[in-house]
Amino acid sequence: MSELHKFLFEGLPVRGMLVRLDSSWKELLSRRKEPLPSAVRDLVGQMAAAGVLMQANIKFSGALIFQVMGDGPLKLAVAEVQPDMSFRATAKTRDDVPDDATLQQMLNAHGQGRCAITLDPKDRLPGQQPYQGLVSLVGPEGEPLNKLSDVLQHYMRQSEQLDSTLVLAANDQRAAGLLIQRLPIEGEGNLEAGASSGVERELMEDAYNRISMLAATLTNEELLTLDSDTILRRLFWEENVRRFEPQTPHFACTCSRERVGRMLLGLGRKEVDEILAELGGVEIGCEFCGNHYKFDAVDVGELFTDPQKQAPGSEQIQ
Repeated sequence: MSELHKFLFEGLPVRGMLVRLDSSWKELLSRRKEPLPSAVRDLVGQMAAAGVLMQANIKFSGALIFQVMGDGPLKLAVAEVQPDMSFRATAKTRDDVPDDATLQQMLNAHGQGRCAITLDPKDRLPGQQPYQGLVSLVGPEGEPLNKLSDVLQHYMRQSEQLDSTLVLAANDQRAAGLLIQRLPIEGEGNLEAGASSGVERELMEDAYNRISMLAATLTNEELLTLDSDTILRRLFWEENVRRFEPQTPHFACTCSRERVGRMLLGLGRKEVDEILAELGGVEIGCEFCGNHYKFDAVDVGELFTDPQKQAPGSEQIQ
């Protein structure tokens, strides 16, 4: 069963989350018509786990969309997570990807690799645009980052100004992640007392460093094979950990016939009629869930003459 655990370290400015995607991850993989190369599959799994962790880490009513793109054999990988912890993810390649390919080899062949985090509000106000943060796949000193966790730690330091430790792993059975994050010392409700003195501040910072170092010892094999209770007990057995009721992430796709119809409206009648003339019908497949939506000439005619349909837009199934 897929699960998300949130926890705090009592009296310390440190919080954590542990996610394990089991049945939901296998369902996502089973829906693909063509299997992903193993290196890409593992990256997409890590992105799904990281997306769930990041969505759970913010108070936001809308979709969190996590993308990596570049100029290597992997063109694009994307994971999308909704506030209810439903997620979907996919990837597109432009060339063969070796099983042992690193992040840099897959995406950053000529320095064009990027990571983007987009927050898309559920109910946008007129003129409101999604918020997007963008970072390259290199560290603060220009060094190449070969692990997705390192890219995201760099992103969180830049965007949230909070130190974070992230461990991610995935295979064909499970995608999982552990996030440890330092909270601002002043005014945090989980602190037993305000850390007003320099000595207290130093003790609080030492506590985060200690917990972060413990988290960083977690291996990929342990993250993928041990249950949540065992992982937390082995890592933090000396700490006073307060755990919250677990949540259940699940695979779900937001595609629909209505959304595909709006995409066709966005293409325009002329282009859609040309597709009809050439192929006899329009068939759109969702890259995320594998569902196919078919429109014949009658469907298209109704789509473009129904006054209740939305005006042409740019929404597309990715």
